Amino acid sequence: MTHRALLLEGIHADADAVLQAVGVEVVHETGALAESDLDAALDGVHILGVRSKSRLSPALLDRHPDLLAIGCFCIGTDQLDLRDAANRGLAVFNAPFSNTRSVAELTIAEIVALHRRLGDRSRELHEGIWRKSASGAHEVRGRTLGIVGYGHIGSQISVLAEAFGMRVIYHDIVPKLALGNAQPAGSLKSLLAESDVVTLHVPDEPSTRGMIGAAEIAMMKPGAMMINNARGSVVDLEALAAALKDGRLDGAAVDVYPSEPKRNDDPFATPLAGLPNVVLTPHIGGSTEEAQAAIARDAASKLARYLTEGSTRSSVSVPEVDLPTPAPDRHRILHFHRNVPGVLGRMHTLLAEIDANITAEYLQSDPEVSYVILDVESIAVEQIGDRMRSIPETIRMRTLS
Repeated sequence: MTHRALLLEGIHADADAVLQAVGVEVVHETGALAESDLDAALDGVHILGVRSKSRLSPALLDRHPDLLAIGCFCIGTDQLDLRDAANRGLAVFNAPFSNTRSVAELTIAEIVALHRRLGDRSRELHEGIWRKSASGAHEVRGRTLGIVGYGHIGSQISVLAEAFGMRVIYHDIVPKLALGNAQPAGSLKSLLAESDVVTLHVPDEPSTRGMIGAAEIAMMKPGAMMINNARGSVVDLEALAAALKDGRLDGAAVDVYPSEPKRNDDPFATPLAGLPNVVLTPHIGGSTEEAQAAIARDAASKLARYLTEGSTRSSVSVPEVDLPTPAPDRHRILHFHRNVPGVLGRMHTLLAEIDANITAEYLQSDPEVSYVILDVESIAVEQIGDRMRSIPETIRMRTLS
């Protein structure tokens, strides 16, 4: 069977070679698609690749049961409901680490730019104004950087910032090993009170939405600066704008917004527009050629392995199951089912009835869904699929030969 992949939002062409190497036909769209357009484009598609602007509703997925997997060619996976995907046996993969360096480098550049007020000086020269002055310009050496979220990005920023001579403190909801001379802050409140620059690197989830509002901004040092290259839901931009206007904060850099245009050149508005010493970028933290190529290869490789081997290693939706490539004379059964007692036993019985010998097996479950890979020897290959699908708890089943 020839599989077809639809890749949206300008996904890097390095994904093509990975998918084509396993026989997948690849079609590209340069931007995100409205649901009605995406509905039409998904006809005959088995693999869908998206980035951050796409939204995949349960109703859309209802209409396309032939979709086998979705690749989020980015860090976030809020394009769809992962629990809903699991209940469909729909494997979702992302690339959580491939753009780490690009986001870290942008953050360091913004720290320097804000301290030297480079955005204002550049804008003034574009407007024909020469304003050479040291007033309000500072070195970053000796300043305290507070990192909220000390994961892959936050920890890399920590190392780079120390190389610039900054003192680094961090806050995370789980204990993290400090790199270099970084020190954990006692709490978010103490980090905000102590930092000259606060940079945010947390995921979009209920506990982080609105985590920085007027009350948190009021805890920050007078004259401090804030950077948000995480998610647009994390910071109250009205409160941030008010603190910049009244001089409580001295600068900000923002790459993500609560509402972002679907396409380039669409209108955009933010309460931060026009404010001094504010660097605004259009969600380009991971938008380097190097990062996009790495993301394309990473996510596409996971999709290719799922198609050819059934591996769900590092899937963010379904249980992670991985078995070595089967011998040429084996048939592989990939079976998603409701996590209730007795299903695996019925599978064994049905296979035994046609003298199918199980040579390898691996099952993993979450509270609602189970996924099992079975390698079998059998001459009755044509019966395997029908027998596995006859199990009432089956969600999705396919075989590989």
